[in-house]
Amino acid sequence: MARTALITGAAGGIGRAVATRFVADGYRVVGVDVVDPGLPGVTYARADVTVAAQVAEAVRSALSGGDTLDVLVTCAGVTEGKPLHRATEREWDDVLRANLGSVFLCVREVLPHMIAARAGTVVTVGSVLHRTAAPGLPAYAAAKGAIAALSRQLTVDYGQYGISFVTVSPGWVRTPATESRLDGTADLDRLSQSNPLRLLGTPEHIAGTVAFAASPDAALLNGSELVLDAGASVVSPASLLRDAHRERMGLPPLGI
Repeated sequence: MARTALITGAAGGIGRAVATRFVADGYRVVGVDVVDPGLPGVTYARADVTVAAQVAEAVRSALSGGDTLDVLVTCAGVTEGKPLHRATEREWDDVLRANLGSVFLCVREVLPHMIAARAGTVVTVGSVLHRTAAPGLPAYAAAKGAIAALSRQLTVDYGQYGISFVTVSPGWVRTPATESRLDGTADLDRLSQSNPLRLLGTPEHIAGTVAFAASPDAALLNGSELVLDAGASVVSPASLLRDAHRERMGLPPLGI
């Protein structure tokens, strides 16, 4: 019997790539979103993942026919916000509910089934932006940091039932939304040059790591956070200086 994976945010850039990859890997895939991703091999379950009753119905759909629920991947979320002193309570709550509350609802709903099976993997999608901050996204950063902390806590609480938890935290990714806003601009080039590999990640990069994290080969990753930013978060600002300026600062040239 094929393993079953429930993917939230399946109509988005990363979610679509994850769902597509899991289909290719032989999973029975249930894609959850407010719009149908229209992906071959993906069973669509319409749900707003911030609404508990709709999440419960999506999980029931995934379990129809007596299948087990082997993998949950939480890709749903929003990247938005404003500086803290300008944010209303409603705006703060909306971002946390979309990014963190949705994870709570989805994980809470699948846990009883995974506990009963004494097996399962939950891959939560975080963000490097809780490690290296970007201007104007305090609620988003708080939510993504909390997702990583929640995953570590759940590792301790539910490991005894054979359930693994991993957080995958991407940096900038060349999603259709990013490309539509930045294609042909210098900013897209700057993002591509912002890490040591000079590589702007794709949704398929993220999907490959998620697929590995959900595989039996990755059992020892339990409790880990995987940062997927091609090394951008380890770069010192000094590395951005041109060689002429590095020499003035007493630093060696960048070339090896």
